[in-house]
Amino acid sequence: MLGLFDIMIRLGLSCLLGGLIGMERESINRPAGFRTHILVCIGSTLIMLSGLFLFYEFISYTNMDPARLGAQVISGIGFLGAGTIIRDGSSVKGLTTAASLWAVAGIGIATGIGFYTGAIAATAFMLMILIIFSKFERYLNKKNNGVVIRTTIVNKPGQLGKVTTELGNHNISITNISMLPADEHHVTVEFTMVIPRRLSRIDLMDKLLQLDTVQSVEIIH
Repeated sequence: MLGLFDIMIRLGLSCLLGGLIGMERESINRPAGFRTHILVCIGSTLIMLSGLFLFYEFISYTNMDPARLGAQVISGIGFLGAGTIIRDGSSVKGLTTAASLWAVAGIGIATGIGFYTGAIAATAFMLMILIIFSKFERYLNKKNNGVVIRTTIVNKPGQLGKVTTELGNHNISITNISMLPADEHHVTVEFTMVIPRRLSRIDLMDKLLQLDTVQSVEIIH
C-alpha cells in the first residue's frame, strides 16, 4: 500500500510535468493551456493511484489488473482532444494541442505507476518537440514560401472573416491563426500562411491594407 508521502510526490510531480507542457501551449494561446494540461495529468495520475489502491486492497480476494483503470484514460482522453481541433475549410487546426493532451495523459499514467524516469524523459522530449521543432517547422514553411504576418484589425464581429476571405481569394493557405487584444477597439491577429510564388510579400501587405478593417500589417518572417 502506498503511503501519503508517495501519493503526494506522484501528484505533485504530475502537476509540475503537466504544467510545463501547459505553459508552452498557453504561451502561444492554444485552446487547451496551463490549467487544462495540469488537470489532465493529475487526473491520469489519480486514476493510476486508484488502480494501485484497489489492487493492494483486494489482492487477497480476487485477481485484479491495476492497469485496467489507466487503460481507460487513453481512450477517454479523446473527447477532450477533439474539442481542441478546429476545421477551417481545407485546414485543420489544433492537432498538436490534442496530441499534447493525449501525451500528457500518458505522462500522468507513468507518474501514477511510479515510472518517474519515463515521465520526466517524455516531458523533456515533448518540450523539445513543441519549442525547438516548431522553429524548424517555421524554417521549412519559409523555404516553401511560408510567411508570418501580424495585423491589427477592428474588434467587431465578422472583421476577421473579411481578412481570411481576402486571403482565400488569392489562394493563400492559412496554417495557423493566433489572436491577442490590442486595445479596446482593436485586436492583433498573427497569421502563419503559405503564399503562391507569383504573389510577393509587399503585394500581400498592400492588398490587406486596402481592407477598411485592417489598421496595420507587419511581416514577422
